[in-house]
Amino acid sequence: MASAAVTPTRMELTRQKKRLATATRGHKLLKDKRDELMRQFMDLVRENMALREKVEAGIRAANANFVIAKAGMSEESLRVAFMAPRQEVYLDTSTKNVMSVDIPVFEYKTRTADSNDIYSYGYAFTSGDLDAAVKSLADILPDMLLLAEREKACQLMAAEIEKTRRRVNALEHVIIPEAQQNIKYITMKLDENERSTQIRLMKVKDMMLEDAHHYKEKQQA
Repeated sequence: MASAAVTPTRMELTRQKKRLATATRGHKLLKDKRDELMRQFMDLVRENMALREKVEAGIRAANANFVIAKAGMSEESLRVAFMAPRQEVYLDTSTKNVMSVDIPVFEYKTRTADSNDIYSYGYAFTSGDLDAAVKSLADILPDMLLLAEREKACQLMAAEIEKTRRRVNALEHVIIPEAQQNIKYITMKLDENERSTQIRLMKVKDMMLEDAHHYKEKQQA
């Protein structure tokens, strides 16, 4: 059903045709964007699942070593071991644009490059299981940060996919059909007006011919 606010004029017909062309072009671009977003989203989801399994396995291994270390050490010794950490981690955050979505990027660096600085205690009064637990956590840190990056990227891309899908549906089911219906309505009205004008012109012509014929008869009489 054509909009009641549409005026059946040639100017409005031109405007509606331009609107339809723009909506059709936008619909194609948005569909392409949605499809590419879905492809990249599925790649991210697969990568995220693999990272999560790896991180969870590393955390389980670290927890198991901590439990064993705690069983062989006193609570006080364990607290003292972690009282004065020697290593520090600095995290830098930035973003990269992927299909108009700002994806977070995490980069980290440590205060020192010495890998042994992860151990904040001496080896004399601690167990090897504690060393293994600390090493497991240090090894899994890059994957934990990458996992956080990928999970946030998945959330942002899912939101963008939903937004793009709504726009595609609005164009496909509302704006494009409405423009097509308006064009059809205006074209029909203009054709009716043209036919009416032609009929009036034909009637005027017939009346003029009839008047001319009567005038000629009077002249001959």
